[in-house]
Amino acid sequence: MTTEQAPRQPWLHDLTIIVHGNATALSAADGDLRPDAGHGLFVDDERLLSRLELTVSGEVPSLVASQAGGATAEFFAAARGLGDVGADPTVEIRRLRTLVDGVLHEDITVTSRAAQTVRAALRLDLGSDGLAIARVKYGALDAPAIPPVAVEPAGKGAGKGAGSEAGNEAGNGAFSFRTQRHLTTVSFDPAPTSVDLAPDRAVVSHDVVVEPGESQTFRVMITPSRTAPSEFDADPGSDAVQWDAIRVSADEARLAPLVAQSLDDLRHLLLRDPLNPSDVFPAAGSPWYLTLFGRDSLWAARMMLPFGTELAAGTLRALARRQGTRHDAESAEQPGKIPHEVRRTAYTGSPRMGDLSLPPLYYGTVDATALWVTLLVEAWRWGLPEAEVRALLPNLRAALNWLTGDGQPDDDGFLKYLDTTGHGLANQGWKDSGDSMRMRDGRVADAPIALVEAQAYAVEALTVAGDLLAALGEGGADQARAEAAALRDRLRAAFWVDGDHGRYLAMALDGSGKPVDGLGSNMGHALGTGALDPAEASAVGATVTGEELLDTFGVRTLGTGNGGFNPIGYHTGSVWTHDSAIVALGLAREGLTDQAAHVVHALVASGEAFDYRWPELYSGLPMLGRPSPYPASCRPQAWSAASAGALLTVALGLRADLPAGVLHVDPIRPTPFGALHVEGLRLGGIPFAVTVTRDGEVQVTGVPQEVEIRRGA
Repeated sequence: MTTEQAPRQPWLHDLTIIVHGNATALSAADGDLRPDAGHGLFVDDERLLSRLELTVSGEVPSLVASQAGGATAEFFAAARGLGDVGADPTVEIRRLRTLVDGVLHEDITVTSRAAQTVRAALRLDLGSDGLAIARVKYGALDAPAIPPVAVEPAGKGAGKGAGSEAGNEAGNGAFSFRTQRHLTTVSFDPAPTSVDLAPDRAVVSHDVVVEPGESQTFRVMITPSRTAPSEFDADPGSDAVQWDAIRVSADEARLAPLVAQSLDDLRHLLLRDPLNPSDVFPAAGSPWYLTLFGRDSLWAARMMLPFGTELAAGTLRALARRQGTRHDAESAEQPGKIPHEVRRTAYTGSPRMGDLSLPPLYYGTVDATALWVTLLVEAWRWGLPEAEVRALLPNLRAALNWLTGDGQPDDDGFLKYLDTTGHGLANQGWKDSGDSMRMRDGRVADAPIALVEAQAYAVEALTVAGDLLAALGEGGADQARAEAAALRDRLRAAFWVDGDHGRYLAMALDGSGKPVDGLGSNMGHALGTGALDPAEASAVGATVTGEELLDTFGVRTLGTGNGGFNPIGYHTGSVWTHDSAIVALGLAREGLTDQAAHVVHALVASGEAFDYRWPELYSGLPMLGRPSPYPASCRPQAWSAASAGALLTVALGLRADLPAGVLHVDPIRPTPFGALHVEGLRLGGIPFAVTVTRDGEVQVTGVPQEVEIRRGA
């Protein structure tokens, strides 16, 4: 007796991934794209190329090495069946893959080290299935695309059918895949020897002759063009940020390459708001989340504030344009609420996990609204022009009304969430998997849920909003501060628990108001928000960096002694890069610098282990001294890459208040990275640099004379 196998989400940890804005390409380590493994070229969340398989004279080249970063990947292999006889390969196959201005370039170069002329037959199998990215994510690959993919010669000769003659007449063998929302043209330089078209795929052959010591290159160009609009046709925005001047040097040799790779990854995740293409924001991550996400985009922009306010401004305005204006249960929209995510089409989730079905614009988040407010104020302090800040004050007031109104649906005065549709997100904080909210004994908490970090975010948002309104001479400052103080008192009264680990903050309150006493990283997000007094912050700092939560590579989402702990569980014991970075920021802001140093050291160690390209999450359990991957983890991921900004902020002790004429530079002592020099920091658009010696002495250059540099808290 057999049972039907449920679809399986593709694993990503061993794939080669490149990204540029709205386009991402995933392949095996050897460069091939195979449709049943989640590979493909995805543009606007549609799989335009599902197959790209190379053989050379009938054999798959033997992989030697591959490397990827940003929008470029390179694959080095050997054609062991060609060239001289012997142990050493003498015919090299190199594939250089780049995403440039929406076009995928694949340069296949054959190089001969052989003694005699080499004749090689390159064959490429190409295919498209036009699947929506949600189908690929959840392994639902068996159903046909709607409408079915059409393969047709491009241009002249389109009516002549398959074969090299028609293909060559159609512009160097060019042909196209027609999917639901794109026409994807495949062209070549030089022209291939033959092109054979079938209903859903194409076979391209190219013969090369290579003399000893020489090379021949065959270029394939895959050019998508939109034929129908989606709800969110966002284009790349990598040219909109001023990060070229950022330079890092340190005694800690791993820091500079980690920052450089992170900046490169984040740059290639930038998108332009289709409602105003001058505004740029970070898409959440490749491959599944190349779109605007409330908390992800907000946190990434916030961690990058020391390098300029452009990213924050674009993110704030893109979300403000979509701020809620009405009550709608299907989308979870409420007046003043900041959205959770914007999709190009309606999103249908896993067939294994029920009826997850989200509209293109979805508001199922409890924390993005407070994070939006805090980013606005922090951007103002880093130099966002006052005129731009004032233009967003109506959105600020609407957000504050949500935080103190619809966001607090019960008389207990806590922000909480409950999906009433049956097909939205069950958990609506950053730990949004259905099993993330655990009691200490492992039981999953009942909704509605009031997260500890959501309350802390709101305390901070209301407090800093009061500061902003007062500084601008606007009304409402006292009310915002009073609301913050009241929520702070409620949090401190309700969330502390005494357990086998001593006194600590619960992750949440459940539907009956009982603390969700699982030991989790959530408490670390309350640090630095103003929600705790110094003694409470010290207790949280000790717990979140204790042996149950902090391991060699970061802060675990759930403690090792908790029921349901799983080091490779999505939110039940794994380590998330951004989560650890936020904890480090909070520790530093509370003056708990020794503990902050432990966390940033762990993050640098994890970055090195993943070749300086942080994934979304990973398992802290070591294998030969390295963290284990979480197999389905996205990378690059915006708030993971932006964590490099958090590392430097913590190490340098950076805080800005340009309207008050103050820049705080208070490095951790002893310095976690030894001597450290950072260029390309910007305050109000003006570049400056900070140098810290091994002894902790500080030199700041480039800051205007009217700005006071404070070397203490």
